[in-house]
Amino acid sequence: MVRTLKHYIGGEWVESTSDKVTPVVNPATCDVLAHVPEGTLEDVDKTVKAAEAAYPEWRSTPILSRAQYMYRYKALLEERFEDLARVVVEENGKTRDEARGEVRRGIESVDFAISVPSFARGYKTEDISSGIDETAERQPMGVFAAITPFNFPMMVPLWFLPTAIVLGNTYVLKPSPQTPLSSELMMEILHDLDMPEGVVNMVHGGKEVSTAVMTHPGIVGVSFVGSTPVARIVYETCAKHGKRVQAQGGAKNYIVVMPGADMAASVKNIMGSAYGCAGQRCLAGSVVVAVGDAYEPLRDELVKQASSLRVGYGLSETTQMGTVISASARERIERMISEGVAEGATPVLDGRGKTVEGFENGSFVGPTILDGVTMDMSVARDEIFGPVLSIMHADDFDEAVELVNASKFGNAASIFTSSGRDAREFKYRVNAGNIGINVGVAAATASFPFGGKKDSFFGDLHGQGPDAIEFFTDRKIVIERWF
Repeated sequence: MVRTLKHYIGGEWVESTSDKVTPVVNPATCDVLAHVPEGTLEDVDKTVKAAEAAYPEWRSTPILSRAQYMYRYKALLEERFEDLARVVVEENGKTRDEARGEVRRGIESVDFAISVPSFARGYKTEDISSGIDETAERQPMGVFAAITPFNFPMMVPLWFLPTAIVLGNTYVLKPSPQTPLSSELMMEILHDLDMPEGVVNMVHGGKEVSTAVMTHPGIVGVSFVGSTPVARIVYETCAKHGKRVQAQGGAKNYIVVMPGADMAASVKNIMGSAYGCAGQRCLAGSVVVAVGDAYEPLRDELVKQASSLRVGYGLSETTQMGTVISASARERIERMISEGVAEGATPVLDGRGKTVEGFENGSFVGPTILDGVTMDMSVARDEIFGPVLSIMHADDFDEAVELVNASKFGNAASIFTSSGRDAREFKYRVNAGNIGINVGVAAATASFPFGGKKDSFFGDLHGQGPDAIEFFTDRKIVIERWF
């Protein structure tokens, strides 16, 4: 018997009012791990009302007491570390090491939430006028929600939820129906904290439930991570309904390699960037711009190392790259590779049709390298979200920067160089929100905002760091005079 997941509402596990379900499939074994309910408007309303009911008491709970829950939460997450990593592998397809890295980064976000009381201060000016003082007091706002993606099912919810609740808000999580088991386990661990009922809630579902979250009058703000077309819809819908919104969209991250770069270190970093998590992350390097004489040695070494990657089931400790999320994702990625080849790119390493012994029906795509890519090709412009690396050639640094800035996306960009001048010019001139200097994955730590520009981000305040403090609170201005 395959179990059907439940919502987590008001401190209880609650069955959906819908009898429609979607299978949660292990992308390597094709086993059905569970069924997730599609959810209904009634489910969303019940979830939001539970969060609304919990808000007044939670808001009046001292902030240091709220933070204490996160101390205990971190300890429980550490105890269940390997369990969390295993669930990520089984429902997402990552390798064990990648899943462990995701869990570790998620726990770092809980660490940041613990420190929130130190950053949640307002400010005051005495005698702003004769006998009058003026104060800006930071206050929580109510019920916030997150609509989270499949590719980091454990980490991304923790970007938002811990900080929001320590600041005094209550929360609704809507996880991806493709990877809901990580969120379920996180909720089970939260339940063990005996937090007041309704502070944290979870509702399952697809498009209908997401739309209900974006439009529900009881929700004051929404955080989203996903593709650019959906991020734009989330941004527009939430703004139309008077909500705060931060919507992280898609990416096409360029990596520039200069002739003087340390080639061995550069290739090692690029490999991790392009093929880590099977390319299914918004910071994955997807286009390498080789400058001048760096082109041939870089291409040859990339092909050599990528062709030796061990692709397989993520639970095997020897696997270096796992699956993509689903059979439909595999078909889309292979179709985009074929389109690139039809447009003139050369597949110097072709991962289409990849099979793994013992997992012949798994959603595997092998490491792929397309050479001779130009800006008019779809593989240079569009997000593939798979283990596909395109190689372009630029004559000099200025041409490389022009190629990077020509992209409609602005999530991340990296340069590998031994020149301080090139590094400074790159971070000064490139229009991307996360810049890597001799770093392949420019991932902000939890105490810094996760950047994003152009079509990669919609909103004003990013996730994580000081931006999260601003997003989850409002400033009330108090002007006082006493006679």
